[in-house]
Formats: sequence, C-alpha cells, structure tokens
Amino acid sequence: MLTREDYIKYTAEAAKYFEKAGIAITEEERARIEVAEYELGCIDKVGLELLVYVNTDRCCAKELVLLPGQTCPEHRHPEVNGKVGKEETFRCRYGEVYLYVDGEGDGVTKAKIPEGMEKYFTCKKEIILKPGEQYTIMPDTFHWFQAGPDGAVVSEFSTKSRDEYDIYTDPRIDAAGKRHAD
Repeated sequence: MLTREDYIKYTAEAAKYFEKAGIAITEEERARIEVAEYELGCIDKVGLELLVYVNTDRCCAKELVLLPGQTCPEHRHPEVNGKVGKEETFRCRYGEVYLYVDGEGDGVTKAKIPEGMEKYFTCKKEIILKPGEQYTIMPDTFHWFQAGPDGAVVSEFSTKSRDEYDIYTDPRIDAAGKRHAD
C-alpha cells in the first residue's frame, strides 16, 4: 500500500524528471501526477509515475516517468465492449527505455527483471528507445518496459485509455492495479 510519504516522494521525483526532460508542467498538473505502484510492495522496482493530459473517446496523451530501474509490469490492452484495445506510441524524451513486446529476442537484454518475478515477464523482443525515438504498440499486444540507469521520461500518445481493463501476466495484479492475495 502506498503511503502518503511515498506518494509525496515519488511525485516530487517525477516533477524533477519532467524538468530534466525539458517538459514544462503547470502547478495544477504537478498536483495531478499519479503513482502506479501495483500494490506489490516494491515500487522502486515495479511501478511508475504518470501525468494524464487528456483521455477522450478518441485520444489520450500522457507523460510516464520511470525512475532508474523502475519497471512497468507486462500487460496488454484488450478489446473492451466490442471496441478494439488501445494502440499506443511511446516516444522517449529523456534517458533510455528498454521496451519488450511479443516476439523472439536474441537472449541478451538490458533490462533486469525484478528478482522472483521472472515468470511474469514473457516478452523477449527488445526495443531500446533513446531520446527522440519512438515505437508503436498495436492493440492486445503483451508488453513491458523498464528505465535505464538514469531513469526515463516517455510521452505516450494513444487511442482511448481504459487502463482498468488491462490484462497483466502477473495474476496478483488486476486491471485496476490492485494486488491480489497469492
């Protein structure tokens, strides 16, 4: 469970990363920075910070901050009520992002899967994004990503975000990011 102190700490760190990336945010936006910690008790390893600019029926724009080594767990964006799942483009603004999608890898990865969670990270095709580089993830594609040693800021441009319907490989996480009992 995220404490108030942790929330303050991680949102303050996110604001510093926006500055590093040259992304100006208003005080109102700073107050809306969210912390996704998935209730796994290891936010320094599995979690991220985000700011949603807009999320309408047609489009969504967000900034994602990952502190050094922080990982967004493997998940996919499925069809919802007959509507195709979210298509998203990640554009790296700062740092390095190690993105993994369905497909074969060469067996060597830059990311370090959190210890004891290896079975929940099955995507092996590695895409390394540096500032100015981007990659589009098609709907219903399993993926996960991790920041490099300097942390990362990623702009996400997508179709409607329905994160509450995301499907995670780790059964302890439900679509709302809540932890399930083992």
